[in-house]
Amino acid sequence: MPILGVIFDMDGVLIDSYQAHFESWSRLYGELGVPYSEPDFASDFGRTSRDILRRRFGEDFSLEEIRNLDERKEALFREVLQSNFPTMDGAVELIDSLAADGFLMAVGSSGPPENIALCLDKLGRREVFAAVVTGADVSRGKPDPQVFELAASRLGVPANSCAVVEDAVHGVEAANRAGMLSIGMTGTVERDRLASAELIVESLRELSPARIRNLIQCRHA
Repeated sequence: MPILGVIFDMDGVLIDSYQAHFESWSRLYGELGVPYSEPDFASDFGRTSRDILRRRFGEDFSLEEIRNLDERKEALFREVLQSNFPTMDGAVELIDSLAADGFLMAVGSSGPPENIALCLDKLGRREVFAAVVTGADVSRGKPDPQVFELAASRLGVPANSCAVVEDAVHGVEAANRAGMLSIGMTGTVERDRLASAELIVESLRELSPARIRNLIQCRHA
């Protein structure tokens, strides 16, 4: 039986980080004296923080200032997670069942390595992930497929034998462009915005090794 891979986004998939990211962005913009709202946050969700900052302040700040703001935002995010780590319902159970069934797993996230390391430690499942790709490993953010292509390469699994679990529109597009099975999870965005995903679920508890394997194998038929 061929080895199959599952690549998870981290934010909004393995951890329910929506509120933590919104709080950290709100605190950063507050420090800058710039108004910030939840619609602002929602419109940028799924992009790297550095990309968001470049889009908003590229003409007003130098590259070094953007880099410093990026580091400050992510430090604020980790502060929030240290005091309140919101594991997504069903995440640990799905990870364990996939590992027991022989799947290879990776994280493919736009987040910085410090965030991903903290999240994997808090989940208590770092050792079962055969590959981890973060924003520091790629030069192009989602919806470019680079992050998922690199994750599959590190797993040693062909793209068409991988599934990607994503909660963001840009992430689903990246998975599709990589030629992988795209699984969209609602919560961060509405179901209709994930319409390009091959499967849409409301909870990780709707997924199982058998269901993911069947979906990948059907694509090969």
